[in-house]
Amino acid sequence: MITLTENAANKVKQLQEEKGGGGKLLRIFVESGGCSGFQYGMSFDLKNDGDRTLESAGVSFLMDDASIEYMKGSEIDFDDGLEGKGFEIRNPNAESTCGCGKSFN
Repeated sequence: MITLTENAANKVKQLQEEKGGGGKLLRIFVESGGCSGFQYGMSFDLKNDGDRTLESAGVSFLMDDASIEYMKGSEIDFDDGLEGKGFEIRNPNAESTCGCGKSFN
């Protein structure tokens, strides 16, 4: 299960109002790249064949099966404080992460 904190859910709802529209949902994905081998990505998108619709903290989001496998048990937070990093993913499956917080191994 992938969970969003209250801060992350509130930010996603805000962004969805500003940018989503047209029935688009948040897509959370993992792709090859980054400085540690894989990197996280987020965008607003329409549902494609093979996507799963998940829900956490009142937010529905899209993920493909491969991304779900890489991110099982992850928590997504949003920090906009003085040293805020934006969205932060805490992934218990990551053996190591990069200092940027967006890539992992």
